Amino acid sequence: MTTWRRLTSLPCWRNASPDALLPANPDTDFETRPAMSKLPLSDQIALVTGASRGIGAATAKALAAAGAHVILTARTTGGLEQVEEAIHAAGGTATIAPVDLLDGDSVARLGTALSGRWDRLDILVLNAATLGSLSAVNAIDQKELGRVLALNVSAQVALIQAFDPMLRKSARGRVIGITSHIARHPRAYWGSYAASKAAFETFLACYGDEVENISNIRTAIIDPGATRTAMRARAYPGEDPASVKDPTLVGDRIVTVLAADFATGHVEKID
Repeated sequence: MTTWRRLTSLPCWRNASPDALLPANPDTDFETRPAMSKLPLSDQIALVTGASRGIGAATAKALAAAGAHVILTARTTGGLEQVEEAIHAAGGTATIAPVDLLDGDSVARLGTALSGRWDRLDILVLNAATLGSLSAVNAIDQKELGRVLALNVSAQVALIQAFDPMLRKSARGRVIGITSHIARHPRAYWGSYAASKAAFETFLACYGDEVENISNIRTAIIDPGATRTAMRARAYPGEDPASVKDPTLVGDRIVTVLAADFATGHVEKID
């Protein structure tokens, strides 16, 4: 039976070497907790991006409640620590890895560090994204467009590349991409975000097709639908937050999809 440990201290990734995630002394640097062997995702190792709040945080908590050990990544250390504390308070296990996905080779360094700590990755949830500004195509700011595409597209490809070797070592590697209906149903003023999500979906679908017959990796795209998040509030400032669903419903559904399993190419909208 596996016993998971968590780091008791982790410096901000931007100021840390890849060795920051590696234990100098496994017997003293980590807090031990018994594995939860009867839960649907017991002994699974999961990585969730954008895990400090919203759908990412809710998904991380749901994965941990289902027995997975969850690696939490986001830019904000404080938010990650709050999610980690909530997971541990509920009896789960987690490791935080603060990282700016747009900071040079940070994704590759994260991959190197985690592969030195664990021999595989069972679940990768690609959730981190940015909305950008809603504007007409003929008024899109090119610098902002570059930032949207860098995070929503290029960083996602970098994450797939960095963790593909670990996913291949899993007996059941699963990649979940969080998208938006706007990727398939574009409308006025959403050009930057819609284009970035359409490109993200395409890359993930291509990757899934490429590895389906040569590995145990399977990919799926989940559209959470209208959900109470900070991004939603920015996009719809006059909307009553109580009129849309809580992120916990999305996290729970993602765990249900993972536990039941799926074929590559699975696309689902959560209503």
